[in-house]
Amino acid sequence: MPRVCHFTGAKTSSGNVVQRRGKAKYLGGVGIKTTSSKKRTFQPNLQNVTAMIDGRPVRIKASVRAIRQGLVVKPLRRKAVYTALKTSPKS
Repeated sequence: MPRVCHFTGAKTSSGNVVQRRGKAKYLGGVGIKTTSSKKRTFQPNLQNVTAMIDGRPVRIKASVRAIRQGLVVKPLRRKAVYTALKTSPKS
């Protein structure tokens, strides 16, 4: 299962980590220089949730943003133990 939100389509994106050194010119330095630039990934905050899709409960990955916005409709909670109605024996 890919790391993609079922509702918003949020997925892993890439960017850079930039390290700089030096003192800014307006503070009296000679300027800030970039010393290294490395690739990195930004991952969405995905959670495994059970949602109602087409009237059936399905396990999906949804971003927390989608859950907070109310895009995820969760199924009704059931009692932990189901007990059948007790019937009196026929005499």
